[in-house]
Parts: sequence; structure tokens; C-alpha cells
Amino acid sequence: MTGITMPITKHNFIVKDVNKLADTLREAFYIAGSGRKGPVLVDVPKDITAQKAEFVNKPLKPYTVNVTMHQDGCIAKAAELIKNAERPFLYTGGGIYGEDGAKTLKAFAELIDAPVSSSLMGQGSFDETDSRYMGMLGMHGTKTAAEAIKNCDLFIGIGTRFSDRVIGNPQTFAPDAKVLHIDIDPAEINKNIKVYHQVIGDSTDVMKKLIKLIPQQSHSGWMGKIKTWEKQYECRQKGTDELTLTPQHLIETLDKLTGGEALIATEVGQSQMWAAQYYAYKHPHQLITSGGLGTMGYGLGAAIGAKCGNPDKTVVNIAGDGSFHMNLNELVTLSKHNIPVVELVINNNVLGMVRQWQRLFYGKRFSQTTLDRPTDYMKLGEAFGIKSFVIDSEDKCEEILREAL
Repeated sequence: MTGITMPITKHNFIVKDVNKLADTLREAFYIAGSGRKGPVLVDVPKDITAQKAEFVNKPLKPYTVNVTMHQDGCIAKAAELIKNAERPFLYTGGGIYGEDGAKTLKAFAELIDAPVSSSLMGQGSFDETDSRYMGMLGMHGTKTAAEAIKNCDLFIGIGTRFSDRVIGNPQTFAPDAKVLHIDIDPAEINKNIKVYHQVIGDSTDVMKKLIKLIPQQSHSGWMGKIKTWEKQYECRQKGTDELTLTPQHLIETLDKLTGGEALIATEVGQSQMWAAQYYAYKHPHQLITSGGLGTMGYGLGAAIGAKCGNPDKTVVNIAGDGSFHMNLNELVTLSKHNIPVVELVINNNVLGMVRQWQRLFYGKRFSQTTLDRPTDYMKLGEAFGIKSFVIDSEDKCEEILREAL
């Protein structure tokens, strides 16, 4: 197990002495939470679990950044780039942690007077109801954000790895901009895109240092242009009549009914993108998703875990019918333990994103993407003892969602 998981974990342990089990777990939590946060695997063989040991309670070591590369000179140069920019663009990834990170990001964006976009994993790090927020960036992002990166003169990426789904062709990405990359992991610098300047360090710490060096900026003309694009490229698919239900309307109604405060888990595919595009996230890691890993079946288990950890929060898993079939056995977990998670299955009888790619990039050579299965999801839920509903028209959407919540 330790060998096969090495490429996808920060560190691996195998416990060979029961007396070292507790210390190993402490070290695992320390590694997972220090520097660039990530998963740590601890393999506890069966013979170890069958043994006994004396437990000694020790305090956990405090988490540390373990990065000393953000020298004052690097931060000073970054500050000068920002002060000299006329059309700055601020892009955030999953490296913005916690409420302190979100609060600092908001202050930084207001100080430099820049529009803000995010990666899928960075959603919620900046309040998406804020007028500065332009939506997600990349192939599934907004046209406004795409126009902004084509016209900005300074692209500031914070806590992000510049994934291929975001940058597309590196040769044409942000063509007129200098790229400033702030990240805790030196391995991410210049990996997918060539940057003009970098600052290695904890994103929140670096932003706090920059705030002390930069006077209030004003870019009213640039921000006005952003607002013009937002109106020009607004993307809201409307139904042809009150009987037509669109995913956009469904998720925006969910947003309204939950006040934008629900924890949203997703599966993979079009439903994942709709959840990212049409629910306005206000808090870091409010969107619980596996990103670009393509892990169909992830969402329901993630939602169950989120609800157990946050019993006072409304938790919704937004799934497509394809992903839902991958892990619907977890419905018995919901039922057995009476866990109040809302499972929202958007059923279009296709593997939507794969079929979309086959249409766009493979000459409409469709293969194995039409499901054509007569699954009655209402009866399925009821078979597990779960109250179930069907929403099949826009005029019923709000009433039924309200009851489900």
C-alpha cells in the first residue's frame, strides 16, 4: 500500500512496532498540515492492530511553513510590480486557507484595486458575491475572466499551480502581462508557465507583507471595463417556458434557498462544473470537490463526511446520474445512520462531459456515453428508506427543493 500510494501522497508510513503507532500518527498529522498541505498515508498492518501498547499523551507539534525563500527583496520587487501595474488581475487557487487567508485576500484585492478570479479548488477563498469577483478561470470559466487575462498587464497568481485546464496554451496565456507567482511550493514555479517574478512562501503571510509595502491603488478605468464585459458576456441559460428546467436555474435556486451558506460536495463532470459556476461560494473550501482527478463517485461519501464534521451546516451533494451510479451504495450509510444530506441527482441519461468533448473535439464520434437506463431514482431512494422527490419543471423547482432541504 505504501508503494502504490507514494505518487499521490505527501508521505507514507508503515507501522512495524505498536509502541510507535501513536508517535507515527502525530508525525503524520504534522506533515499533512505543514507547508503545502496534503494527504499522508499510515499503513497499520493487522498484526499491529491486534497488539496492545501503553498510550502516552503528548501535544502535537505546531504546524510550520518550513519555507524561508520569500526574502524581503523578492517581496519588495513584487510590491513594485503591483504599484506600477495599470491593469492588475488577481487569480487565487486552493492555497488560500481558512478565514484568515480569505480576510487577507479581500484586503489585498481592495488595496490593489484588482478584479479577482479563482481556480476550481480556490472557489470560496474570495467571497463570490463581491462585485470584484469575475467567476472561475479556465476552460470551464467565465468569458469575463477570459477577456480580463487577455487584456491585463500584471497577472498575480496566489496559491495556485496553473493547471492545464486554466492556462490552455502557455504560449498565448495572458499575452500582454507579466506573471507574478506567489506559492508555498518551489516545485510549482515555472512548471506549467514561465513567470516574470516569484515569491516563495505562505500565501497569507506574503500578502500581509505586501499590504504593508503598497499604498492604496486605483484602477477605475480597468474595473469599469471589467463591468462592461460582465454585462456583455453574462451566461445564464433560460428555459423556453416555465416547464423547462435548466441546471443553472436549479443550482441558483439552491443558492437562494440556502443563503449561499451550504457546504456543497460534487461528483465529476458537467454537474461539477455547474456547481462551480452557479453557486456563489463565500468561504474557503465551502466547495468540496476532487478537482481535476476525475473521481466519479467521490461526492456522496465526501458529503457524508462533511455533514458528520459540520452537523449544524446544510450539506448538499450535486451529482450527475453517471457519477451517482458509481457510489450509490452509500445511500445505505445515510439511511442507517440517519445523516441528513441532500443528494441532488441531475439526470440527463448521458455521461455529459465526455459526450460534450466527443462532440467538440472528436467529430461527434459518440461512444459509450449514452446511458439509456430506466433508473427510477425516486423509487431507489425510497427503497433505502430515504424521502425522495422528482423535480421535472422549473415551476416546481423552488417548492420541492425547499421541502428537501
